[in-house]
Amino acid sequence: MSALSAIRPRISPASALRRARALLSPLNLHWAGVGLLALVILYLLVQMGFLWQTAGRYNADAIAQQRIELKTAGIAAQPLRGLDAKLARATQDADQFSRQRLPVSDSQVAAELGALTKKQAVRLTRAQYTHTPVLVGSANQMTEVRIDATLSGDYRPLVQFINSIERDKLFFVINTQTLTGQQSGTVNLRLGMKTYEQRDAAQDLPYATGAAAGVADGGPGR
Repeated sequence: MSALSAIRPRISPASALRRARALLSPLNLHWAGVGLLALVILYLLVQMGFLWQTAGRYNADAIAQQRIELKTAGIAAQPLRGLDAKLARATQDADQFSRQRLPVSDSQVAAELGALTKKQAVRLTRAQYTHTPVLVGSANQMTEVRIDATLSGDYRPLVQFINSIERDKLFFVINTQTLTGQQSGTVNLRLGMKTYEQRDAAQDLPYATGAAAGVADGGPGR
């Protein structure tokens, strides 16, 4: 037998059993349960604190996002404010433009071209009109009139004629312009332009197709 075995007191099985029973007494089990319950409560409190902090950050981010979306929606809606008044003004402006600047017939267009050529001392040798209905079926239906015109004259008067067309009381849009000849002599000008008539232009033509009309002798004619 070793010295350690000689020094260690012997514990009988009966003593060990009594000690185990003492440790497992109802009072000790009660305190053990209380300690375990305290640990569980502490764990739950820590988890609740973490979840509360996370929810607080999420709510702050959600509120900030909603504020951004609200501000963005307000900016997007800004052009729509007073839309009824804007539409009314736009309608009035469009009606005024139609009354004052759009012709009602080819004869009115031809008369205006004749007056401009006479004023600028140039000669209109040919004008061909092509008609295309636009906005068909609506209350604002009108006819697009494309004009292929050929003029002759001195260079400077022809340039002044182009300028007068662009500034005329009737609405003209110049699409193409081609000058041929010398600036010191007679120059030929081919002009492609268009306007819009307020009614069916085919009713104004002397033939059913409504395709073209020619002019000669220095002025537009039908």
